[in-house]
Amino acid sequence: MLTRYLVVTGSSITQFTVIGLLFSYGVFFKELELEFGWSRTMLSSCTAIAFLSMGLLAILGGRLTDKYGPSIVLGISGVLFGLGFALISQISEPWHLFIIFGLFIGIGLSTHDVATLSTIAHWFPKGRGLITAIVKVGTAFGQMLLPIIAAILIINYGWRITTIAIGLIAACLLLFSASLIKFPKKLKQKDKADSNDGVIFTIAAKSPIFKKLCIIQFLYFPALMTIPTHIAVHGTDIGMSQTQAALLLSTIGAASIIGRLSVGIFLDKMGGRRSYLFCFIPILLSLMIFIVTTNHIILFFFVGLYGFAHGALFVVVPPTIAEYFGLRDHASLFGIVIFCGTIGGAIGPILAGAAFDLTGSYNIAFATLFVLIALSSIVALTLPAIKKFNFLK
Repeated sequence: MLTRYLVVTGSSITQFTVIGLLFSYGVFFKELELEFGWSRTMLSSCTAIAFLSMGLLAILGGRLTDKYGPSIVLGISGVLFGLGFALISQISEPWHLFIIFGLFIGIGLSTHDVATLSTIAHWFPKGRGLITAIVKVGTAFGQMLLPIIAAILIINYGWRITTIAIGLIAACLLLFSASLIKFPKKLKQKDKADSNDGVIFTIAAKSPIFKKLCIIQFLYFPALMTIPTHIAVHGTDIGMSQTQAALLLSTIGAASIIGRLSVGIFLDKMGGRRSYLFCFIPILLSLMIFIVTTNHIILFFFVGLYGFAHGALFVVVPPTIAEYFGLRDHASLFGIVIFCGTIGGAIGPILAGAAFDLTGSYNIAFATLFVLIALSSIVALTLPAIKKFNFLK
């Protein structure tokens, strides 16, 4: 009994550290612009490379997790992730950032979800949605706290020392948390495949339902990656201080706690289809407001509304895959869905940066994200609304 709650603790620490630091990267934009004169398209491209790396390696990470267990996978990737942030302190050319984000940070991102949330799915066959939400609350606290901490450290010690400090601390935290995350003993048996319910990987991956889940992920993920990357610097563009802009990221994190827990509590009853739609509506409203407002108070409110849905969506996916296909090859299937999302997620921040460089505004980017979320909603409407069905139809 204690072991599975240690798994929850380790998974939460992993989420806190990895996504919290990823969010913090937006706080460094102004510093890198001032020191090197680099465009936002280039700075956004670094994040895009990390997302592509994450997507490609998530498939491998899922297979390795199913085969060898999550502890060793998360331990290695976590140390590399922290080392990558520390290495940012040494950059002087754009290609330095590309290498760091493509290899070190991309590797860390590739396992933080697929290994932790698949392990949670195995430990908690009942109440899976709620436990997944609790783990993802760790992500929310990271989003809420680490950008502010990074901003304070930058002001007092400069951006180079800040990256060294947070990178080394992250490596230690991730190595510790990895040691807590293990599969249940029954999964270590030779007959693992027979001891887990669910659809075999090769059949599930070809099903229409699985393809729809991949399309949905591809369409909505650009918003989830673009807004955190650009919202802080957008805030400074409309007159916010650096600390106020960092608070936008913290607002997303704080609001996402409510979103994660709300959907986590009701996910098992609502099912994947309704949960997706429940999340897409607030994002659509928020994107419309981002286009028309420069009022700081209004922006904070709708950034919070966006954050609610942002956090909730990260809770929806793993239980939905388990709902439709069981646990037999859950991590492997989850890895493919993540890959499809990161293709879209990689494109989004780059195009948003390019749109700003061309027009001096993020309005085109926000409008494009609105259209993609609307399309994702349409596809979600075609998902089965009940849990028991013939998924090959």
